[in-house]
Amino acid sequence: MPGFELFGDAERKEVNDVLENGVLMRYGFDGMRHGHWKSKELETQLQHTFKTKHAQLVSSGTAAVTIALASAGVGAGDEVIMPTFTFVASFEAIMALGAIPILVDIDDTLTLDPVAVENAITSKTKAVMVVQMCGSMGNMDALQSICNKHNVLLIEDACQAIGGTYKGKPLGSIGDLGCFSFDFVKTITCGEGGAVITNNETYYLNADHYSDHGHDHIGNDRGAETHPFLGFNYRISELHAAVGLAQIKRLPEFLSLQKKHYSILRDALSTIQEVTFRTVPEGGEESYAFLNFFLPTLEIAQSVSKGFKEHGVDGCFHYYDNNWHYIRKWDHLKDLKSLFPISVEVKEGLAYLKTKEFPQSDHYIGRNISCLIKLSWTEDEVKARASKMVEIIKGIL
Repeated sequence: MPGFELFGDAERKEVNDVLENGVLMRYGFDGMRHGHWKSKELETQLQHTFKTKHAQLVSSGTAAVTIALASAGVGAGDEVIMPTFTFVASFEAIMALGAIPILVDIDDTLTLDPVAVENAITSKTKAVMVVQMCGSMGNMDALQSICNKHNVLLIEDACQAIGGTYKGKPLGSIGDLGCFSFDFVKTITCGEGGAVITNNETYYLNADHYSDHGHDHIGNDRGAETHPFLGFNYRISELHAAVGLAQIKRLPEFLSLQKKHYSILRDALSTIQEVTFRTVPEGGEESYAFLNFFLPTLEIAQSVSKGFKEHGVDGCFHYYDNNWHYIRKWDHLKDLKSLFPISVEVKEGLAYLKTKEFPQSDHYIGRNISCLIKLSWTEDEVKARASKMVEIIKGIL
C-alpha cells in the first residue's frame, strides 16, 4: 500500500486506450469508443474479485459510503452506528443524507466493539457501519448477529482493507453493502475513485441510478433516459477507471508483497515482550496494508512515535492526537462547524458528543502505533527498518 508505488506499463496502456479514443466519460458516446468501456470492465473485475453479484463504480470512497446508505433508504433522522476510530468521511457521508452518526467504542480489533453496538441500538437505528480500519476487520459474526436481531443494515466500509478476508469471504462482501476507496493512497488506486458492492439487486440499481443524477441507464440514448428518482453526480471518469482496471489485476501481487513486508516487521517486533498486536478475529486474514501494535501505556506510545519520527522511520501513526482519524480531535463535528445550517434533527441527535467520553477507545488508540506497509521496499530495506524500530522501542522501554 499504496498501489501508485508500482505504476508501470499496464497502467499506461489502459490510460492510453482512453486517450486514443477520446471518450473520458463512462456513459454514452458508444460509436467513438472502439469497444473500450473501462468502467464496465472494472466493475466486472470487482464482481469477480469480491465474489459479489453487483458492483457500482463511483467517484470516491466517501461517495461510496454515501451512496450505499442512500441506496438502502437511510436518510433524515435515522441513526447510523459507527466507530470512534475511522476517517472523517464516515460521519460526513451519514450527515450528508440528514442522518445521525452514533459513535461507539472500538475494541482490540481497532474496529466496532459488538457490546458497544448492542448498547447503542435504538428505535431510530437504521444501520451499523463497520469500518475495517488499517487492513483488518471487526468480529463480523457478532456484528451480523446484532444486525439480524434488530433488523438493521450492516454496511461494510472496507476502504482500508481491500484484499482482506473473513472466513473465506472478501471484506466488503459480507454486509448488506460494501464500500471501497481507490484514492491515491489505497492498495489499488484509480487516483480518485470508489465502489459499492452488493448482492441485493434493488440496492445495486438504486446505486447505479443515484450516482448519476437518477438516470435509469436504459437504452443507448442518454438524452432519452428517464429519472425514476432524484440523484446526484458521483460518477467516475474513464481515465480513473482505466488506472484501477490495471491495478486490480495486480492485487494478488500487491497483497503478496504486503504480507512479506508485514511479516518481517512483525517477527522483529515480536521479540519485544512489551509489544502486543491487534486482535484479528478467528477466521480472518488481514490485507497486511498496516502493521498495528500496542505498547504498555499512552506515554510510551507517544515516546515511540516521537522516536520513530526523529530517526526517520516514516509512515507510522499514533492516532490518539490525529485530526483525521479519531474522535478526540473532531472539534468541527462536536461543534457543528458547518457552512450551511444543520437540521434540527441532526443537531439534537449529535448533542451527546458535547459530553460523551470514550475511555475504552482511548485505551486502545492511545497505546496503538499503526505502520503503513509499502510495496516499493526492498527486502533489505524492510529488515533494516525492522532493526531500527526494535532498537528505538527497546531504548524507550
